[in-house]
Amino acid sequence: MATKTGETTTSWWPLAAAGAGVIALCYGFARYAYGLFVPRFSETFGLTTVGVGVLSGLSTAGYAAGLLLAPRTSAHSARGTVLLAGVAATTGLALMALAPAVAVFAAGIVVAGASAGLVSPGVAQLIGESTGQARAQTWANTGTGLGLAASAGTPLLAIGWPVIWAVFAGLGAVVTLLAWRTLPRSRPAAAVTGSGSGLRPLVLNSALIGVTSAPYWTFSGSRLAEAGLSPVAATWCWGTIGVAGLLGGLAGRVVGRAGLPAATLATWTLAAAGLALLAVPGLGLFGALLSSALFGSTYMALTGLCIVWAARVSPARPARGVTWSFAGLGVGQTAAAPLAGAAAASTGLGPVFILTGLIALLAWTPWFKPAGPADRRP
Repeated sequence: MATKTGETTTSWWPLAAAGAGVIALCYGFARYAYGLFVPRFSETFGLTTVGVGVLSGLSTAGYAAGLLLAPRTSAHSARGTVLLAGVAATTGLALMALAPAVAVFAAGIVVAGASAGLVSPGVAQLIGESTGQARAQTWANTGTGLGLAASAGTPLLAIGWPVIWAVFAGLGAVVTLLAWRTLPRSRPAAAVTGSGSGLRPLVLNSALIGVTSAPYWTFSGSRLAEAGLSPVAATWCWGTIGVAGLLGGLAGRVVGRAGLPAATLATWTLAAAGLALLAVPGLGLFGALLSSALFGSTYMALTGLCIVWAARVSPARPARGVTWSFAGLGVGQTAAAPLAGAAAASTGLGPVFILTGLIALLAWTPWFKPAGPADRRP
């Protein structure tokens, strides 16, 4: 397992792989797969659009609760926090699969959402204590893309959604057991002092990720339908987001070669291109897949770079920085989604994605410049 010996680190990848597996479970299945099955859930429980929105809000509430809890549990045991996330994801998915009524289903959504809030700070803290390498952080973070890719085609299966969710829960139990056997034990983290002012640019950067990603997560499917693409093509695009997200793991190597600021700005530039591409008139399948690939790879890279950034601002407690970062991302997404919907109602989705691409270029301003210790080679 990855350990520190003086200035030398060894075998960081098993830890990154184990972390990626739990992140794939918590994000790909427990949090994001909900959106793929909304029509089926609505049919089973007789949900209106308001009910769908309430359940989505409960998932976000669970996520926020997990984020608030993560710094404290990670300070006591980063390994325990990651395992708790796996248990929460598995339990939430099982409750959803077996739910006899919408109230039990809603409880499962809350528990499953909490797993996503717990897992990223926990994995970041554990990697920080065990190896501290940027590559390990960014590769572990690509677990979200792995989970998205694995869940992308499940709505096309000709079986009931409870069976699919039961399989998700079974996979969750396996992943959590493997993590229990694989993840290294850790010591309680050192106490943190200071104002945390170095976190401000990080939180701004994370909020910008939220603001620019929310329209894509929420309305890219509608934009593809507007462009005349079929539901099967939309499924391919969703899968492409997940598969391309695995490329985000390369961000750690780029940090080692070019530094964190250069890696961040280059990634933001590609992200802006991917967002604006979705607005191109006459968008065909190739353009849609290219946009999906750019979005998936840059979203995973940017969130991975935020974890690296958080670990440098708060080396003793990466979980603290990651919690603030992902909270900023969540606030940005929460604020941007309804605004994008209102703008789309008056101007159409094309202009919304052009504007979103332009907003992404705000990352070039000094407000979003990475702060913290000097770049270190991985």
